[in-house]
Amino acid sequence: MATELASEKQARDIAMLDVRDLCSFADYFVICTGDTKRHIEAIWQGIDEVLRAKGVVPHHNEGTPDSNWMLADFGSVIVHIFAPLERDYYQLDQLWNKAIPVVRIQ
Repeated sequence: MATELASEKQARDIAMLDVRDLCSFADYFVICTGDTKRHIEAIWQGIDEVLRAKGVVPHHNEGTPDSNWMLADFGSVIVHIFAPLERDYYQLDQLWNKAIPVVRIQ
């Protein structure tokens, strides 16, 4: 659902990775890119509002639109929203390259 919601908010390069065999703290990572601080915030709000309405509340949040990176830990799913430069810098897609790609929306 997080990938669909990010797509609805025009996030770019959306990836959902199955990390169940690689880590103990999550089952899936959703990684996406927002073009501006305002866009990052809109993506985050879109995901948060819909999931909260369905009773899914994040356990933990990190980052702000001003930091050009936001993270929401929903337990089994961790959502990362990056600005383009930060996504290139942290390269989570490559760091977790042994994960199984589940969804890729360019």
